[in-house]
Amino acid sequence: MKQAFLSTVAGAVLLAAGAAQAQTEVDVQSNFARDRNVSVRERPKEGYEAIGKRVGAFMVYPRIAIDLEQNDNVFARETNEQEDLIVRYRPEINIESGWSRHALAAYARASINRFQDFEEENTEDYIFGARGRIDVVGRSFLFGGVEVAQMTEPRTNAGVSQFSDEPVRYDVTTANLGGTHELNRLRLTGRYDLQTYDFEDVSGGLGLIDQDDRDRTQHVLSGKAEYAVSPALAVFGFAAANTREYDEPTPVVTSGGPVLAERDSQGYEVAAGANFDITNLSRGEIQVGYLSQEYDDPIFGEISGLAVLGQLEWFPTQLTTVTFRARRAVEDSGVPGSPGYLASTFRAQVDHELLRNLILTADVTFGQDEFEGIERDDERFAAGFSATYLMNRHVGLSLGYAHYTQDSSGADRGPNFAVNRVLASLILQY
Repeated sequence: MKQAFLSTVAGAVLLAAGAAQAQTEVDVQSNFARDRNVSVRERPKEGYEAIGKRVGAFMVYPRIAIDLEQNDNVFARETNEQEDLIVRYRPEINIESGWSRHALAAYARASINRFQDFEEENTEDYIFGARGRIDVVGRSFLFGGVEVAQMTEPRTNAGVSQFSDEPVRYDVTTANLGGTHELNRLRLTGRYDLQTYDFEDVSGGLGLIDQDDRDRTQHVLSGKAEYAVSPALAVFGFAAANTREYDEPTPVVTSGGPVLAERDSQGYEVAAGANFDITNLSRGEIQVGYLSQEYDDPIFGEISGLAVLGQLEWFPTQLTTVTFRARRAVEDSGVPGSPGYLASTFRAQVDHELLRNLILTADVTFGQDEFEGIERDDERFAAGFSATYLMNRHVGLSLGYAHYTQDSSGADRGPNFAVNRVLASLILQY
């Protein structure tokens, strides 16, 4: 939702490159293979795929995107909107192994944003990462990955202060390690995830805005057991437990005055679901269950309720893919006085292959954030469309538009605003 515009437009650009680089980690004879249908985004575009450069046993895919964006509300304000023209450079390189067994991949990406009028909004974001898979026996394997990033919070984020003179920057490190064991109709997966966040303080109209109380480390341990009812349908159970540890307490205003409250918490989620690839019309995975996040400090209550995670792809024709996504989970809050919120998001997207090298995309997203500790609920809406034209293997063009609105309510509500963006992109790849 936060990056709805860029994911609508830039995510559709040069679809052939992503399809050409994708590696299937599951044997096609597996009871859990879901490859009966091929979406518009996955379908190879013969004659338009990136060639890449072979270096020993690896393939290297360099690419750069140059975006030109017109934004009519740069600071996501309720009043006194300001517009600007933004030039964005997005170089990246992907390296993938070509081994018959095991797999190793690495990548580096950057997003360099240059505002024409508001130079204080200029940012440079970077991501470096690697992932790998060790095939043990049959269709059982171990996997892991690590990623280090320097990022910038979009001005549309709920936690971004309206009084900051500059964007909020932060460093995030993620790592995961796990394994999957498949034996005929049964597949077991265990996984550990680690995330650390380090936010930088920003200057504001009243002085320095401290962001240290947002620094945190999160641990998640999860497990999944799947049973294949048939080669096209499997049911599963899922469970996860997490701990969220903050470096510093956060200031909270209570009836007795301002206090410092601890935001450390523990949570869990249990769910059941199914994944399927039935006939030539649909495939997907849907899980529904219960979640709970309990905070150590009694000032904050418990966030609990329905947990949802799912994706359903519908294939009305071979040239059209309709994708539905839904998610309901607890997120950490950057809003003062609130430790977290229950985020519900639903998204629908249509991809249509008008020509082999011309892809049309439209999407709409609805979201609701229910904040704990304060009286605030946010409703979010985003919609957009784009057209991507692949000139040849090396050059692509994209043009798109997106609309984003936030409607905040409650005694501690945030700003109500709307943002409109128009984006044109040139993509060069090898």
